[in-house]
Amino acid sequence: QVQLVESGGGLQQAGGSLTLSCSASGSIFSVDAMGWYRQAPGKQRELVATFTSDGVSNYADSVKGRFAISRENANYTVYLRMYSLIPEDTAAYYCNAVVRGSWWSDAKDYWGQGTQVTVSS
Repeated sequence: QVQLVESGGGLQQAGGSLTLSCSASGSIFSVDAMGWYRQAPGKQRELVATFTSDGVSNYADSVKGRFAISRENANYTVYLRMYSLIPEDTAAYYCNAVVRGSWWSDAKDYWGQGTQVTVSS
């Protein structure tokens, strides 16, 4: 029983900025990874940025230099700061977390409900 709650989506003009946040709660022993994915209409869901428990982050080529992922470990929270937004960033953004409910449990994937980001030109 893990829940991911996302916030921060909305409408922005091209060149603007938005910050998304995602907090995990519930039966959490550890969070092995958290990150953001997005899905535009007619397209497959794609990785945007991820943050692993050892501090390693990675980004899709399309957002490198414009997006920044960060985390607050104590709160199981991850942020996605988005700068220089372009219309191609328009998509539903989904938070993903890989969570272990106990030390003996296998890690499982959890997904948020999604938050819409719309960038107008």
